[in-house]
Amino acid sequence: MSYIEIKNLTKIIKGNKVLDNININLSNGKIYGFIGRNGSGKTMLFRAICGLIRPTTGEITINGKIISNDIDFPESCGAILETPGFWDNQTGLECLKNIASIKSIINKDIISQWMLKLGLDPKDRKTFKKYSLGMKQKLALVQALMESPNLIILDEPTNALDEESVLILKDILKKERERGATILLSSHNKTDIEELSDKIFKIDVGKVKEV
Repeated sequence: MSYIEIKNLTKIIKGNKVLDNININLSNGKIYGFIGRNGSGKTMLFRAICGLIRPTTGEITINGKIISNDIDFPESCGAILETPGFWDNQTGLECLKNIASIKSIINKDIISQWMLKLGLDPKDRKTFKKYSLGMKQKLALVQALMESPNLIILDEPTNALDEESVLILKDILKKERERGATILLSSHNKTDIEELSDKIFKIDVGKVKEV
């Protein structure tokens, strides 16, 4: 059985079909790339899989459970969707500790290890509002990855990252795939998608086809 099954997924917003009868199956231990122009439906599809929007018709099943029916959100999921948001007046480590406290499955040491992996200093007293764009992106990546989720959804994960950080991220994602995670990526950089993905889908006007 596929880890994610999307059947006849359609989403209509203000009379517009932003997702149009999508049918795809996604397995464990694979990286799936999604390419398409701005407004093509990539982010909307990711939001639907995360349970942040409900389908107009069709359904999304994750690990045998239907989103918005059996469960509201995927049970084990880390995601970056659009602009990362954290607490402006807290340090990076404080922000991540707050997020980790929701599930309480990792401790400060694991959070610190992930920060170091992605080039952030857990001892840095700089608050989030003083972070550069690249640092903010790295912090968002840490929150998505630090709990070793079964499902990883990253919308434009290399935004604002320097070349070295992109290479580090690629290595991390390959290791997460080996761990058995299902990884969904979107990127304007087709080279990154082609290098990492086991399968690539193109989204255009809400329709999805395999490349």
